[in-house]
Amino acid sequence: MLRSPMLDLLTISEVARRSGVAASALRFYETRGLIRSERAGSGHRRYPRAVLRRIAFIVFAQKIGLSLDEVGVELAKLPQNRVPERPDWAKLSAGWTKRIDERIAELDRLKTTLAQCIGCGCLSLGQCQLSNPGDRASRLGSGPRYWMGDTRRAVAHAGRRTR
Repeated sequence: MLRSPMLDLLTISEVARRSGVAASALRFYETRGLIRSERAGSGHRRYPRAVLRRIAFIVFAQKIGLSLDEVGVELAKLPQNRVPERPDWAKLSAGWTKRIDERIAELDRLKTTLAQCIGCGCLSLGQCQLSNPGDRASRLGSGPRYWMGDTRRAVAHAGRRTR
């Protein structure tokens, strides 16, 4: 018995329910070219089941910090002539290890710095490790220099260079 191609397609509400992503986000992803739908005779969107994997990828990629533009670049690496398989996804995600490690390190720095800041109680923008635009750390550039990884030694060294 032949299956109707329409049975392999999901409505936008089915995709939203199965993926946990709002229908409005699905339409947005489609306008960005991240996912594709077919139009039924009535004009309603119908998605192939494989779109669920692409949506899971989009959600995961955003959680690790990729922008939608970056997600689009990554998705463009997947085969267009067939449904992506495990090796395709593995190859795509292999390059993310460094990015994930960098994100973990950044969050660890934030956690440590926030604990120090809350514990010190200085409440002084001139001394705070997170926000010290008028402090010596500003010699290394704008922004929260200590949180960005600059050390007190680097700040002191920068002070000697500017004299």
